Order: sequence, then structure tokens, then C-alpha cells
Amino acid sequence: MKLTYTFFFCFLWLHFSVTAQETIKATILDSISKSPIPFATISTTNNFGVISNEYGEFQINLNSTDQIDLTIQCLGYESKIIPLKTFKDSIVLLHPKSIELDEVLVSNKHYTAEEIIDKVKDNLLQNYSTDISKNTLFSRTSFNTKMQKQEIDIEKSSIPELNQAFIDSVIQSLPKNNDYHTELLGNLYTNNYSHSQKLEVIKASKLYNKDTEINLKSFETKLKDIAQKHIKRDSYIKIKSGWFGTKESIDSSFFETEEAKQSKALLDEQETDENTRKELFFMSNKQAISNLINKSFISEKSDLNFIHKSSKYEFQLLDYAFLNDDFVYKISFTPKRGADYQGILYINTDDFAVVRVDYRNVKDLRDFSLLGISIKEYKKEGTLIYGKNEDHSYTLRFAENIQGHNIGIKRPLKIVEKNKNTQGRRKQNELVSDIHFILSSSSKQVLVIFETQMISESKFNNFKENPKVKPTYLPKYDPDFWAGYNVIEPNQAIKDFKIME
Repeated sequence: MKLTYTFFFCFLWLHFSVTAQETIKATILDSISKSPIPFATISTTNNFGVISNEYGEFQINLNSTDQIDLTIQCLGYESKIIPLKTFKDSIVLLHPKSIELDEVLVSNKHYTAEEIIDKVKDNLLQNYSTDISKNTLFSRTSFNTKMQKQEIDIEKSSIPELNQAFIDSVIQSLPKNNDYHTELLGNLYTNNYSHSQKLEVIKASKLYNKDTEINLKSFETKLKDIAQKHIKRDSYIKIKSGWFGTKESIDSSFFETEEAKQSKALLDEQETDENTRKELFFMSNKQAISNLINKSFISEKSDLNFIHKSSKYEFQLLDYAFLNDDFVYKISFTPKRGADYQGILYINTDDFAVVRVDYRNVKDLRDFSLLGISIKEYKKEGTLIYGKNEDHSYTLRFAENIQGHNIGIKRPLKIVEKNKNTQGRRKQNELVSDIHFILSSSSKQVLVIFETQMISESKFNNFKENPKVKPTYLPKYDPDFWAGYNVIEPNQAIKDFKIME
């Protein structure tokens, strides 16, 4: 009977928790053109909010809609306040906000564009928060790789199984295109005084084709079987590409039998590999989030140097606009003296804080080519949006960063097995080939910070990271995975992602 009561009360509690939360979902459109409005801020009266995606779509989950208004704001549009009790439509129209001449004259002190940038620089330290904070955020990173060329020509092989036909079958089985998406909801604890950050993962997912990983493992096993059959245990390997070479010893674990593979030692090793994979996911996502926050125009070390190295850029005052009911200068910047970027700055006319910047590169950021190896970074563009806190300082609320690279390798490759314990010639086996790979890769990272809370130094120090959080693997986009959580709505590429059977 006691168990029945316990189950009954647990059911009631779960039912109440689910039904008490309400999901608001809509698309924000321009009232005149009916085009989507991206990067609009959707917030509640309790200083919590989300950002619309590039299609103007948003979703926000609230525990209660009683006595709560939804405020929708975007650059160049009139703010809209909607009581959530009356919110029913899936379309929200925002009206472009006109600027009256007398309003401009009140705010405009007739500064030149260069004078405005100097004032931005003078006010950087006081405008942007340096306190210790806890930031609730959502990060989404999408990678796409496209193999434009993959050729391995075998010129000589002393191992019969390691022939051109086998290599061609390996290459043909590997995918020419590969997509990989990661999503993470968590809290980032930031201490700007000590320049340190800690990440707490609440929930995370990975969307990718696991078959690619299985195929690679299969070919790795085949190669290992071939090598075990022909390579001596006490040999060493010499790898040479053109003028460059290296010598590698062979790990004894390479020759383990199937019985040994089932031993406890190997199970421990597999567990270690799994922990390493978890830590790699944690650290790579933490690093990516930290880079977006720390390497903006605020930092002197950032390559987005249009503020700190303003002498390298031409500035022009284009217009005025409204952002969250504040006047902002709209200033363009273009490179001179070999600078890399162009874009638009939106600067508050009262405190000269940059509240938004849209940027993109105007030339290749890196173009390296030497001895058959080439690396080209041809794209870096994005948007940074900052919001004002209760203490009138600014913190990052939204960031989008898109990058593109091309990598090429065209080199001869020779692999030689040598054994000093074998009588006669030391050379045992030899593989001579030419390799030619061209890989194009692109990435897009989106970061939304829903809420920023100032915390004490002791709370920051007491928080302990857990780097062994395992993300959930998803073979296709699942709209229910983030049900009940506030995230930025996915783009069409993620919605369409699925593994072909």
C-alpha cells in the first residue's frame, strides 16, 4: 500500500511539473515585407530570454504565463510587448521604427566616425562586464567536410594484400561528404579577474553518421590483420615523404591475440578510451565557447581588431537606428593597410558601447603552401550582439561565427619495415605510393546566452567541473530531445539531418 501511495504522489508531481510549463513558439516577420527577422531578442519581464534564429523562428519555455509579458526587440524595429495570457498567434509582426529628425538632433553631438570609435575605445573597460558571473547558454556547432579529391597510387608493395585494388576499395567506401552537429546546454562560470572559466553541461547531443566511424574501424582492423601477418614483432618502421623521414617503433600491444583482447587489461583500455572521448567532447566545446566570448573585438589579442587597431580601417557614419529603444550609430568599417575585415558597427549614442557588430573577411586569412601541403582559410564571418545588464554594463548575448578552410596534400609516401635482428638485409617490407587529397571544410557555431547572474568568488571556486559528461548520440534530428529546454531553433540543415538506410 505504501508503494502505491508513493507511486501515486510521484505521478501527480510529474504531471504538475509537465503541465505547469508552457511552450511559446512563433516566427517573427517584418510587417511590411513579411520577411523573417533574425536575431531578435525575446525576453520576459524577469530578464530571461531567447534569440530568434536566421529564419525568425523562436521557442521559449516558461513555468507559468501568469502576469508575464513577452517583450520582442530587434535592431531597427519597434519593440512589441505581448501579455502571454493573450499570446495565441504563431506569427509575430514587427514594424520598422522611423527616426524623427528632432530625436536625431538631440542624440547626435556631431561626432565624426573616427571620434565615435575613439570614444568606444576609451569606454571599453567600463562598458563591458568584468565581474564574476554564471551564464546559462546554448551552443550549437555544425561541421561539414567535403572530399574533393582522394587518390592513393601504389607504385610498389611487397605485401600482396596491400595492393591498389584494396586501397581503391577503402577510398570508394569512405563518404565524400560528412556532416557533424553538436548541441550543448549548460552554465559557464566566468572569472574575468583570473581569466578562468568553468563549464557545467546540463544536456548535450551529437548528430553524425556512425556508419562512417564503423567503416573506419573495419578498415583499421583489416589493415592491422594484414600487418600482423607480414610484420615482425621486433621490427621498426621508417616513414619518408620527400626529404622528410621519421622512425617509429612498433608497440607490442599491436601483436595481441584475440584472447588477449578479451582480457581485463584491454577492457580497462577501452574504458580509458571512452573517458578520453568524453573529455575531448567536453574540452573542445568549452574551448569553442570560450573563444567566441573571449576573442571578440573587446580583447586586444583578437584578430577582430577593428577597435584596438582602428588605424588599419576606414570608418563611415552611415545612419542611425533603434536597438531596444536606444539610439545607435550605424558605422561601416572597411580595411586599409592590409587589414582583414569589413562590416557594420552599431554603437550606443549614450555610452558608446558596441551593441552589435556584423563582420566578414575581405581576403584569405591564411594561404600557406609548401612542399605539397596547402592550407587556406578563406572565410570568417559572423555577428556579435551584446545586451545591457542591470548595472548598465554589457555582456555577450548572441554570437554566430562561420569559417571555411581548404586543405591539400600532394606528396610521395614511402613506408619501410626494418629489422636489425634479421640476418641479411634489414629491409623486410616496403610500400611506395603517391597521395593526393583535397579537403574542403566549413563550420558554423551559434551561441546564445539566455541569462547572466553575478556570483561571488567563493561560488565560482566551489564549483567543480565534470569533464566526463557523455553526449547523447542522435542518428537524426529529434524535435523532442530538447522539449522543455530553452534552445535556439535549429536551421533547416539540422532539421533535415538523418542517416540514410
